[in-house]
Amino acid sequence: MQVFILCGGQGTRMREVTENLPKPLAMIGNRPILWHIMKIYEHYGFNDFVLLLGYKGDTIKEYFMDYIWKQHDFILNGEDGSITLLKKPESWKITFVDTGMETMTGARIKKAEPFVNNETFMVTYGDGLSDINLHKLLTFHKEQGKIATVTGITKKSQYGTLTLEDGLATSFEEKKQIDGIINGGFFVFNRGVFDYLESEDNCILEQTPMKQLVENQQLSVYMHHGFWIAMDTYKDILTANEIWKNSNNKSWKVWME
Repeated sequence: MQVFILCGGQGTRMREVTENLPKPLAMIGNRPILWHIMKIYEHYGFNDFVLLLGYKGDTIKEYFMDYIWKQHDFILNGEDGSITLLKKPESWKITFVDTGMETMTGARIKKAEPFVNNETFMVTYGDGLSDINLHKLLTFHKEQGKIATVTGITKKSQYGTLTLEDGLATSFEEKKQIDGIINGGFFVFNRGVFDYLESEDNCILEQTPMKQLVENQQLSVYMHHGFWIAMDTYKDILTANEIWKNSNNKSWKVWME
């Protein structure tokens, strides 16, 4: 099954990184976010990737073109220039599709329609990490029988909350207020989703298309209660790196189990 990854955004809230790199290449440990995402999918047997490029897409192409010799030990035969890898590399098939600099999420997916080779395919953002069980997600999607499935995440407030009465505090809870369920990415779509998308660059998946799917009762929600983080700001990158350094917390490192 194919996995389409949205890699084209400009990451304007993360200029500390995206001035020189596209956000999916921001480093977590010694590898880019995008690498970590692909390793999660690979763990569940999904190796056919389509990268939907935009801002600094050539940099993402360069990373993978150089990946084999830069990230693997090898023997170079000086006589004929042949290379023998000392460890088998990932069996990834990667299709690179330029979907435009200013293109929004819905239009990027719509422009990828010619590259879809099955009825069902997966889509995710190029900045989110999770320990989600992708087999369970796919099974849920098939059982629901809808056009689209989105992963739901229960979001908690990042601030402590006070309850007041007559000017006095009656309770205080640190970071426990539940705000609601948010879109955690990690989608599964059937081809019917393209009927809801427009090729114009301003088509945003998370707006009219998803609202129409809801109105037509064609959007199911798979709830994930485990680890999840999205890299929206530079602070999120620092947080993810701290989590990665913690050897006692596997977080999204499902392939290391």
